[in-house]
Order: sequence, then structure tokens, then C-alpha cells
Amino acid sequence: MLANQSQKVEEGMQALFDFAQDPAQEKGETVSRIENEADDLRRILIEELNRTFVTPIDREDIFALSRAIDDMCDYAKSTVEEMMLFEAGTNDHIKKMTEVLHRASKDIDEAVRLMHSNPRLANEKVVSAKKTENYMEHLYRAALAELFKTSDVLQILKLREIYRHLSNAADRGDEAADIIGDILVKTA
Repeated sequence: MLANQSQKVEEGMQALFDFAQDPAQEKGETVSRIENEADDLRRILIEELNRTFVTPIDREDIFALSRAIDDMCDYAKSTVEEMMLFEAGTNDHIKKMTEVLHRASKDIDEAVRLMHSNPRLANEKVVSAKKTENYMEHLYRAALAELFKTSDVLQILKLREIYRHLSNAADRGDEAADIIGDILVKTA
């Protein structure tokens, strides 16, 4: 179930990247639909977790990992909603940040899928996801630095919120990578 959820989040990050390239209404609706599907997968996972007496990994780790990867999709949806609501458009910073988020979600998805079959490779994906989050912090600061050189206060407020959502999505990806790393240590 975690693998299904991580795959859905990777799909959501791809949809967010596609939206950032061309912020059309239908592409935004795709992000929203995928986020709703991801929420359904999380709900099912939690229901099963509550019914299951024995789990292959710690219940708390399953719950925390599910929450962290779901939060990535939640931030994707809120990014799209605010870009549409604020009529903010897109720019090179948003495009690059969404590309990096998609890359991180791919690493997390692969790490989840490899946890039991190939823990060493799963750990490499965890390290890659964490490096991606560090790179995202660099992109976030660079975007803010450029943004604050302008005098258009409304644009500053709009884009700052959007950049923050993207940075928060990366933070949740980093948290997911940490949880996977903890699981790998516990199950080694």
C-alpha cells in the first residue's frame, strides 16, 4: 500500500511539473484529481493499519511515511490552487523547483519499492532524495533573492507563497526519506 501511495505521489509531482510548464486549468484539475486519489490511498492504508495486528514494519513508521508522502501531494494541490487563484503565472524558478520535486518523488517511490528487496539501493535513493531537498533549499533562496529585487509588492506576496509551498513539499520529501532511512536501519 505504501508503494501504491508513493507511486501516486510521484504521479502528482509529474502533474505539478506539467502544470508549471503550462499552467492551464485542465492541468491544474489533474493535480487536484491525483491529490484526491492519493488521499483515498492514505485513507485505505490507515484503515488497514488499524485492522492489522502484525505489520512488516513498525506501525508508527508506516503511518508517518504515509503522512509525509501524502503531504507532498497536498502541497502540490495548494500550489496549483494558489497559482490559479492569484493568477500568478509561472516562471523559471517554479519550473525548476517542480522539476526537482518530481525527481525527489521518483527517488522516494523507488526507495519505498526497494526497502525489502534491495535495502542498499533503497538507501542510495534515500541519499539522493535528501540531496535533492538540499538543492531545493538553494533554489528557494535564489528565487526569493531575485523576487525581492523587484518593487511589485503584490507579485512578491503571490510568488513568495507559491515558492513556500514548493519548499514545504520538498521538506516533506526530506521527512519521507528520513523515515525510510529509519525503517532500513530497523529492518537491517
